[in-house]
Amino acid sequence: MAKSKIAYFCQSCGFESAKWLGKCPSCQQWNTFVEEIIEKDPKAVPTWKVSNSTSTQRSNKPVEVAHITFTEEDRLFTPDKEFNRVLGGGIVAGSLVLIGGEPGIGKSTLMLQLALNMPNVRVLYVSGEESEKQIKMRAERINESTSQQSKVKNQNGSETNKGCFILTETSTQNIFKQIEELEPDLVVIDSIQTLHSAHIESTPGSVSQVRECTAELLRFAKETATPVFLIGHITKDGAIAGPKILEHMVDTVLQFEGDRHHVYRILRTVKNRFGSASELGIYEMLGEGLREVSNPSEILLSQRDEALSGIAISATLEGMRPMLIETQALVSTSVYGTPQRNANGFDAKRMSMLLAVLEKRCGFKLGAQDVFLNITGGIKVEDPAIDLGLAAAIISSYQNIPIPFKTCFAGEIGLSGEIRAVNRVEQRIAEAQKLGFEQIYISKYNMPSAAQDKKRMDLSRYTIDIKMVANIEDVFELLFG
Repeated sequence: MAKSKIAYFCQSCGFESAKWLGKCPSCQQWNTFVEEIIEKDPKAVPTWKVSNSTSTQRSNKPVEVAHITFTEEDRLFTPDKEFNRVLGGGIVAGSLVLIGGEPGIGKSTLMLQLALNMPNVRVLYVSGEESEKQIKMRAERINESTSQQSKVKNQNGSETNKGCFILTETSTQNIFKQIEELEPDLVVIDSIQTLHSAHIESTPGSVSQVRECTAELLRFAKETATPVFLIGHITKDGAIAGPKILEHMVDTVLQFEGDRHHVYRILRTVKNRFGSASELGIYEMLGEGLREVSNPSEILLSQRDEALSGIAISATLEGMRPMLIETQALVSTSVYGTPQRNANGFDAKRMSMLLAVLEKRCGFKLGAQDVFLNITGGIKVEDPAIDLGLAAAIISSYQNIPIPFKTCFAGEIGLSGEIRAVNRVEQRIAEAQKLGFEQIYISKYNMPSAAQDKKRMDLSRYTIDIKMVANIEDVFELLFG
């Protein structure tokens, strides 16, 4: 038996030390080191293979880049178009995907729904938190057809059992034994914090256990080309629980977020080695599961019967997807000595910058006013192109003059009050026209200058009225006179 080793790990970043430290030298956090007992057998075979496996481990040799054969990556497409978009076009073979989110937000529901809706793929759903009967209850609620085992016919005409298989286990050694017998096409782990390896003598969820279990699953995914999905817990600060190295080891990190008091959920890409890291998927939580929202404007734009002040529509981009969002502002006289500045779904520091520009360049006295901003739908937007819409909403509330219906904005505001050009403005214009808007305000610097750019960007094909503005004074003169 190998000699036990005691080490101290930082619960925040996973830094390892031979002795206890009050302050972590890596992340500068205080009182985060915990003692863990580590025991490893250096002669142990990879745990995802059984001991009597006849396969041999080949030794890798360096290969010149020009001599590496590459074919187009084979992706596994799911029936969920939103999920495919967030992953960059489908599931890559051998990829390791981590999904994190608040408790009760719907992570397990999303993955179980994905497993049930792929009848041609053999999926192994490993749960360390729920029993088989509990998962069956949710499966019946999500998909009534799961009461009978799905069967598909292969090319020879014989029936092959495929579908979703449930395994309630927390030991990685037992999980890999079942994987070798079943040979699944997709593996889902719920959750990584509940797994434990016999090579580490610490409690499940500890830094060393999370790192070791993830390393074993990573080795299995890469050597068998089987995609693996890991469901992860998060801390009270919103970060994924466990060492930071967990996010570095996986190929893709997805964040499932939203307010539990609302029915809409957002699946956001944080890291993706096989696609864009700024994609967004929107779902609606219903009694029978999650429904994908193909048109985000249906939840981000409210239906109003009368014109109200302080409301503006902005054209933004999330990854490759253009969408229109509703920005709301409320400006009122402050009853305290210091005015309040609150922003929901938008950077509060950028809001302070916009208020300073409006007061300095346009002469609006906002220093003694309380200002509240809200992005509807519960999403968070970092696109600077919504600056113009926010500024218009603020002045609309301040003057109590509603912005005309069917008007939207796409422009970034600089410190001198100029309207800066934004990227991919054609997609924003096309989205506004598709949704029935009559006019859109954009920067005049988005107009092409070279002859070849004029051929590429032909604004004459749009029926929407495009307003070209150079500074913020021009916008307010056109809007409010």
